[in-house]
Amino acid sequence: MPAKRIGILTGGGDVPGLNSVIKEVTYRSTENSCAVVGIRRGWEGLTHLNLDDPASRSHYVMPLDRENTRTIDRFGGTVLHSSRTNPAKMKSLPEYLKGREFPKVEVTKNGQTSTVYDISSQVLKNVEGLGLDYLIAIGGDDTLSYAAKLHGMGVPVVAVPKTMDNDVRGTEYCIGFSTAITRATDAINRQRTTVGSHERIGIFRVFGRDAGYTALYTAYVASIRCCIPEYNVDLEKLINILMVDKQHNPSNYSLVILSEGAQWQGFELREYGEADAFGHRKKENIAESLSEEIKRRTREETIVSDLTYDLRSGDPDFVDKLIASTFGTMALDTVLEGKSGLMAGLVNGCYTMVPIPDPKLGPRKVEVATMYNTERYRPNYANKTGLPIFLTRA
Repeated sequence: MPAKRIGILTGGGDVPGLNSVIKEVTYRSTENSCAVVGIRRGWEGLTHLNLDDPASRSHYVMPLDRENTRTIDRFGGTVLHSSRTNPAKMKSLPEYLKGREFPKVEVTKNGQTSTVYDISSQVLKNVEGLGLDYLIAIGGDDTLSYAAKLHGMGVPVVAVPKTMDNDVRGTEYCIGFSTAITRATDAINRQRTTVGSHERIGIFRVFGRDAGYTALYTAYVASIRCCIPEYNVDLEKLINILMVDKQHNPSNYSLVILSEGAQWQGFELREYGEADAFGHRKKENIAESLSEEIKRRTREETIVSDLTYDLRSGDPDFVDKLIASTFGTMALDTVLEGKSGLMAGLVNGCYTMVPIPDPKLGPRKVEVATMYNTERYRPNYANKTGLPIFLTRA
């Protein structure tokens, strides 16, 4: 009998480095007589799993060992797949649970009312049915909000933060962030030749619904302007700055990067489509909106590039492989110590375990006063002495 039976899952969007966590947990578990069970498709694996159906078990449960995880850290994505599933707010019940009674509430958003179900009781049954002693959840603030709920219900849970937005509270770093910045910088530097050849204004859009870390840090290393959700810029002033940048550039071009949630004063970014399991709808492309305003006001031509999904694809860079592997090691150490409700993190530049963030606090935001130059719409480069490597504190 294994000393402990550990379940592991990845939720939300994929990022490079997830497989490094999975491999590290698996390898260290085998060294400590523990068995690892991969839960496929995130929280969906514990809501839609029908333990009485062998096909369902095969679909959602993947035993992990050294052989089937030996090479997975060489690639991006997640071998366990993922989903945006919230067991506490299911819009519909899985087929095998139809007709069963679960707590439900009416939710109204944007004038539309719908019924959502909390099937956490079924999640608990599946955790018990799989014989799991522990669950390691890898995800962003949405995925980890349900991990916190499970911990509160008595399930031993350990968390690992991942998101290219780097906005999980309690840690200065989330897996996927470094690779995203590396990819964004590379893409922008490549496109300088095209933007410069045509003497245009280059506008780049990256993920960042609530927090502007990805746009801000890319702007920091690429030395360009940026707009973030935490501060609504003055549109006329922004356009004037870009025009001056263009005039002073020997190649007659300028660049700006925007978080998807960025806005300017007097403008409200519209959303569209159906909300996901955590209540998020897609946002219209702010880069296209800015492009139209620039053309209308200045008659200058622009080039718009959406860098979003490209930044989370492919293999991880060194930083993400290092931190992902270390977070995986820390998660397994925490399991072996019999602790629960903790998340791997970086605090003051040091690896440590912290409490899983309180979902009520929402995502971590950029501290505008110290990190963003509101006069020049760029990162603040001053006063960095003494800060941790990622220039911000948890």
